[in-house]
Amino acid sequence: MSGWEQIWDYRDLLLQGFFATIVLVLASIATSTVLGFLVGLGRYARIPVVGVILRIYLEIFRGTPLLVQLLFVYFGAAYLRLDGISVFTASLIAMTLYQGAYISEIFRAGFESVSSGQREAATTLGLSRFHITKDVVFPQTLPVVLPPLFGQYLTLIKNTSLASVISYFEIVRQGQAIIDQGVNSFQVYLVVAAMFFIISYPLSLVARGLEKRGVRKRERIA
Repeated sequence: MSGWEQIWDYRDLLLQGFFATIVLVLASIATSTVLGFLVGLGRYARIPVVGVILRIYLEIFRGTPLLVQLLFVYFGAAYLRLDGISVFTASLIAMTLYQGAYISEIFRAGFESVSSGQREAATTLGLSRFHITKDVVFPQTLPVVLPPLFGQYLTLIKNTSLASVISYFEIVRQGQAIIDQGVNSFQVYLVVAAMFFIISYPLSLVARGLEKRGVRKRERIA
């Protein structure tokens, strides 16, 4: 039996890993975006004590590898006897904290891209700080942050492969299980790579489209 025929026999395992990866990707995108937005907003607000805490968070999670964070969350939960934390939950927590740190910087840069003159004008009109952020700053921030945000999502997709080290049954983990059955590793990893491409390519098209739209908009303004 050829390697491709063997891989076809294990198609259910690969599909299980494919959909498990999609679930982790979608959940991580949602949670890390919310966390990144809140942290970015907190840093933009420049509240002294909060700013220091958020800065420490950024330094820790941007300064250590995701692989170490995955192991720390998973085995740390076991050490603390938090038996209710599953492999998926540990993966999601680590992905959220890691990606949220990078996404927060994207949002912060977007908030700060709005000129101070517009904020001062809104203050003169009597708008509260909340309404200035919601009605003046955020609408202008969104077009700025979307292209790099989708670029970060592409990184997130690739990083989900690291969840295999704590036995989350995503694509890479399932591929390794098939290789352990004696199937050709090159062919298996070729299929794994193709599956990651299927997940990431639509997002890369969106990111490319947003970048082109941003360039055209800047050219019209110029």
